[in-house]
Amino acid sequence: MQIKFKSLKLQNFKSHRDLTVNFGEVTKIAGDNAEGKSTIGESISWLLYGIDLLGNKLDPTPVTYEADETLVSLLFNDGQKDVLLSRGLKKGRASYYINEVPSKAGDYNELLDNLFDKDLFLSLFNPNYFFTMKWTDQRAMVLQYVTAPANKEVFAALPKAQGDKLAALVKKHSLSDIDKLHRDKKKKLDKQYIAAQSKTKTLKEQLEEDAPRVPLESLQAEKSIFTKQLNEVQEVINSASSTNNQINTLNGRIKALLDERSRMQEQWKILKAETIEDTCRTCKQPLKGDAVKAAEEDKEHRKANFKTTYDKTVADRKALEAQLAGLTFVDVSEQMAKAQELQQKITPIEAEIRNHKQFEDKEKQMHKAVDAEMETLDSLNESIFIVDAVKAYYAKEAELQAAKVDDLLDNLSIKLFETQKNGEIKTTFEIQMDGKDYRKLSLSESIRAGLELRDVLSEQSDVITPVFLDNSESITRFKEPLGQLIVSRVVAGEELSIKGADE
Repeated sequence: MQIKFKSLKLQNFKSHRDLTVNFGEVTKIAGDNAEGKSTIGESISWLLYGIDLLGNKLDPTPVTYEADETLVSLLFNDGQKDVLLSRGLKKGRASYYINEVPSKAGDYNELLDNLFDKDLFLSLFNPNYFFTMKWTDQRAMVLQYVTAPANKEVFAALPKAQGDKLAALVKKHSLSDIDKLHRDKKKKLDKQYIAAQSKTKTLKEQLEEDAPRVPLESLQAEKSIFTKQLNEVQEVINSASSTNNQINTLNGRIKALLDERSRMQEQWKILKAETIEDTCRTCKQPLKGDAVKAAEEDKEHRKANFKTTYDKTVADRKALEAQLAGLTFVDVSEQMAKAQELQQKITPIEAEIRNHKQFEDKEKQMHKAVDAEMETLDSLNESIFIVDAVKAYYAKEAELQAAKVDDLLDNLSIKLFETQKNGEIKTTFEIQMDGKDYRKLSLSESIRAGLELRDVLSEQSDVITPVFLDNSESITRFKEPLGQLIVSRVVAGEELSIKGADE
């Protein structure tokens, strides 16, 4: 779309009581300072948006004379038809006209919005306006016309390992999520790795302290010798123990029979001294005749039974004594001492052998801890690699995108990103000419920079508008911009003059 200005009419606008400008392809405005040259450009931005050329509020009312109403009208062609817009201000109240028809502010603004974006138009109309915007808005305006490089394009430009890894990961997650996931994972794994290192170190130190001093084979051989000797001594002790136990058992039984004999001797005395009572021992009835005889016979019978039992007790004892006489007690105190001595030698050896087993278990724990540490380190390195790959991706994406922007420019370059000390990519925006930032350019350099940039924006947006070049005396040469050119130039001592290309 191309916007062409045809004519501009100012009535009581700042220093201009009544001024008409007929535009050509090139319109030249000249005159001394304070002749109202810049005001002509300001009248157009005020007509459209109620602001000056740099986007600030503007009071259009005259200051050197009195006037009831201010009115600005612009006739232009939008590429298809002519449009006449007018804005007025009377006693602080604005009025709007579209093709001379009074209109509401909303309808007026809607027409403008349908024609072009406000910031874009002002950037194209005034080469200095773009640089008054916030850097984020400047960046957004430039990049909206530059296609960001595709993932595949960036992956291909990265080192193969990084590109392949990210290409596989983005099938499941976005780059932003990948970065968040692995930053969080890295943070956790950093702590886990420190803990794993500490555990491995502790186990290694314990192994060094607990390491057996004698080889296991030597301990087993020494134990085998002592065990064999102990078994031999134990066989002697066990054999002796059988005989000695038998002697002890016989002695015990003999003593019991002797005790039984002594008890029975006392019982015999009582039985022998027992007298036949004249009354029954049971029912206490007087005994008569046969009853007395029966009592005497009962006593004799009991004496006979007692003697038989007593004789058997004596015979049993004598038989045991005869058996005991055939046995000899074996003294194993020397063998017991020897066995104790051998066991005392075996016990520390067994403890050392157990230490070997414990040492083997600790070695397994240590190797397991080392494996866990290495596994954690591998996972940590993997996350670090992925985080670095994402950083590299954004850096390469920025590089490729900046290259696309730079390809559009001749004398300018644009800084879209900067790398921080931690390797992170931070978005920024800086226009440079010959390596100098825009804010450090001279007036003439800044004008040339603005003209080049506005032409790039015009080409990329496919919107062509007139350009108002103020203070053109500050620049001796410049490339003719796209669209109509309105040039304002200071000429000392001259009154205001306006000449279109056809005049």
